[in-house]
Amino acid sequence: MDGNGELNGWSIKKSADLYQIQGWGEPYFRINERGRVEVRPDPTQDRAIDLYELTMQLGERGLDLPLLIRFPNILQDRIRLLNESFQNAIREYGYDGTYRGVFPVKVNQQRHLVEEIVESGRPWRFGLEAGSKPELLITLAAMEDENGFIICNGYKDLAYMETALVAQRFDNMVVVVLERIEELDLAFRASEKLGIRPCLGVRAKLSSKGIGQWADSAGDRAKFGLTMSEIVHVVDELQQRDMLDCLKLLHFHLGSQVSSIIPVKNAMREAGQIYIELVKMGCEMGYLDVGGGLAVDYDGSKTDFRGSMNYDLQEYAYDVVAGIQEACEKAHVKSPTIVSESGRSIAAYQSVLIFDALGVDHVDFEDPQEPTKNDHRILDEFYETWKGIQPKNVQESWHDAQQALEEARSLFKFGYLGIRELARAEHLFWSCCEKIRQSMRRVKYVPEELNAVEDMMGAIYYCNFSLFQSAPDIWAMDHLFPFMPIHRLDEEPTVRARLADLTCDSDGMVDHFIDVEEVQRSLHLHPVTPDQPYLLGMFLGGAYQEILGDLHNLFGDTNAVHVRLEDSGYSVSNVIKGDAIDEVLRYLQYDPEEMVERVRKQAERALNKGRMTLPQLRTFMDHYENSLRGYTYLKGDA
Repeated sequence: MDGNGELNGWSIKKSADLYQIQGWGEPYFRINERGRVEVRPDPTQDRAIDLYELTMQLGERGLDLPLLIRFPNILQDRIRLLNESFQNAIREYGYDGTYRGVFPVKVNQQRHLVEEIVESGRPWRFGLEAGSKPELLITLAAMEDENGFIICNGYKDLAYMETALVAQRFDNMVVVVLERIEELDLAFRASEKLGIRPCLGVRAKLSSKGIGQWADSAGDRAKFGLTMSEIVHVVDELQQRDMLDCLKLLHFHLGSQVSSIIPVKNAMREAGQIYIELVKMGCEMGYLDVGGGLAVDYDGSKTDFRGSMNYDLQEYAYDVVAGIQEACEKAHVKSPTIVSESGRSIAAYQSVLIFDALGVDHVDFEDPQEPTKNDHRILDEFYETWKGIQPKNVQESWHDAQQALEEARSLFKFGYLGIRELARAEHLFWSCCEKIRQSMRRVKYVPEELNAVEDMMGAIYYCNFSLFQSAPDIWAMDHLFPFMPIHRLDEEPTVRARLADLTCDSDGMVDHFIDVEEVQRSLHLHPVTPDQPYLLGMFLGGAYQEILGDLHNLFGDTNAVHVRLEDSGYSVSNVIKGDAIDEVLRYLQYDPEEMVERVRKQAERALNKGRMTLPQLRTFMDHYENSLRGYTYLKGDA
């Protein structure tokens, strides 16, 4: 390594730029001087954990890959940043009100995570939001201290409504938000039955909409929320029952991952006016819930691209506070307590999925043999195309190679070309592609259609994880997450590759990767060294992915650990073992013990008929029973 920290012309800084870690990872992730990703769980302290070293040590504890590592200190820091940003905005604008955030449990319902949020949020009087009856039960159990705060959203039946109303007699403030007009009648029925005046909110369908994949969460055709006429109907019904004091909160939601600040500004103007009108109509009010939407910069580009955000947390807080204050001052209305449900921004950073590459598939680039006079003419033409490839004719050569391959396959279909000749033609095609790719690196301008050559020539790294279990949004909506190796970052990554998971589904492939300018179809990786682990990480997946995962091919939950920063280094505060195969099977109504007995009978029958030896039977049954008790994923030596 030279004085600039470069090894063979490569440097750690070049890796940082290549994977854009400073864009999406600051202040929690960076590359250390050993060429490994390190985590700074508490960025207020200059202390870090080497992610590769941590993974190795967890492996020595018997925790196999893939492994989900959660960092509670990051959760604590995200909650601190959110609250301090709103406090700064309130102080600078002289806002005559307060801020109370809530965490939407739907973002990640894992028990240890919810408990960490409640604990970390206690100094800020941070609350929880429930979007269903099961989530309401979670929030009521978790928010056990005095002065708690619970927002009840989602579809509600009478039991949900009655439970929430009775919970209002606890030490917590519990607000039931009316998402559909039918829920008003449920509130009246529950109130009359229980003799409890409800604490209500209304969710408004704003005409303002967000941006990106979740833009339709708002607007006239949104799934949830009341129209203006329905809100007026709610107020009229409450007034008839002398219950206007029961309506205390206005809620709206622009949609998740709002990548531009402009829709936020527009929504605040509209919501502020609705809030003022409700106050003027005699409703008690006091709370304005701006919902979620606070984005995460997944690609680090700091733009309004769907996987990024063109604002920061402090700007968001400024615009929310300023928008509400402007409306209230103009109308001489008391400023409400501001509530936000910024789940993605809180939870995304706190977990990292670590997995290993089990194998590699790549195209053979050996030079082709020159055809003989007895070979078909198509091979001669193909060979001449390969010989003639130069930087000045790469586009023409690409067209010639495509045409020759198409003709060769057509000749084979009609019986004019044998299978060995077709194999040589395909080898010539790939050899042309490799030569074209090498020539492309020597020209200043590369036609857009030739990008397909780079994509085709990329390797496939077979990786020990399930896309459908650990990152379902990649499959469902082409969502982008940062992927990168967690070590060897002082070496140049010379392979362009896609990542294939363990499932037998062709959709189980990661082939879209972040980039500061445009989405890339392959990831820069290092050659896999035999008998040496090659570890990669998926970052910023702590929101939604852990709970959305399914059991495709019966790959279950991964092993998970909570790693907490301590004065002496770090401690593993919680270990949550991943699903064993028998656990997954029981979830699907199988009986593992019965399965063992059925298989044993078949093995005994084979033994009696002489098709199996006793040692073979014992080996098979040991494998079968041990596999049932084992991890659903593979070991590195598989």
